[in-house]
Amino acid sequence: MNDTSLHRAFTHGERPRPPSALSAVLTLGWRAMLKIKHVPFQLFDVMVFPIMMTVLFTYLFGGALAGSTQAYLQYLLPGIVVQTIVFLTVYTGVGLNTDIQKGLFDRFRSLPIWQPAPIMGALLGDLSRYSLAGVVVMIVGLILGFRPEAGVPGVILAIALMLVFASSISWIWIILGFLVRTPESVMTTSFLFLFPLTFVSNIFVDPATMPGWLQTIVALNPVSHLASASRGLMHGGVAVADVLWVLAASAVVTAVFAPIAMRMYYRER
Repeated sequence: MNDTSLHRAFTHGERPRPPSALSAVLTLGWRAMLKIKHVPFQLFDVMVFPIMMTVLFTYLFGGALAGSTQAYLQYLLPGIVVQTIVFLTVYTGVGLNTDIQKGLFDRFRSLPIWQPAPIMGALLGDLSRYSLAGVVVMIVGLILGFRPEAGVPGVILAIALMLVFASSISWIWIILGFLVRTPESVMTTSFLFLFPLTFVSNIFVDPATMPGWLQTIVALNPVSHLASASRGLMHGGVAVADVLWVLAASAVVTAVFAPIAMRMYYRER
């Protein structure tokens, strides 16, 4: 077949329409979900690590901190779900950096798709992973004796609030994914921020016994407000101020870091 025949074969007939923005985002979101299928080790962080943290903290510290493991579990479990989901946000930056190193973004550039779709699809897939991790921890908690007084609606609202916060800080790790050279560097650098952010909070203990200066830091930490709001939503009697604090912090983080991340994404392209 000569060049003329080959050109005629490729140009014959109507060209298919490019996918819509929604279709492109859903497809790439499904791709992010399939990473778990092809890299089963990721299930360790989604399922095994949260289960291990819940069981260890409940039975190691429950009696000493709250008098009984059952009483401590009612306080701890909403915070453990928060910690689990916040820690998993790191993988948004890790996955992005991996795609860049493998040259996959060059492939996306050649496709006739809505160009922000690779970023938005990755976020969508990761939100599904966060939800799965939250459900796993809740099931483990129910088996151990956790009883949310507000029932299923309260649990759903609490996890939804966690996803809003997680999606906002994911933008920070996306920026980090553009800046560093390896996925391991993304993870190491992210944990330098996430460990103090989650441990210097009220996830594990009531900050009333802490020094005054540390109580001030805990009170300003948005993770503390997220944990308090989640406890209130799951058990009833949520403080509206905590929910508003989390929503405001999420809006500010997204407004600051999302434009920077998208600018770096277009520059990378």
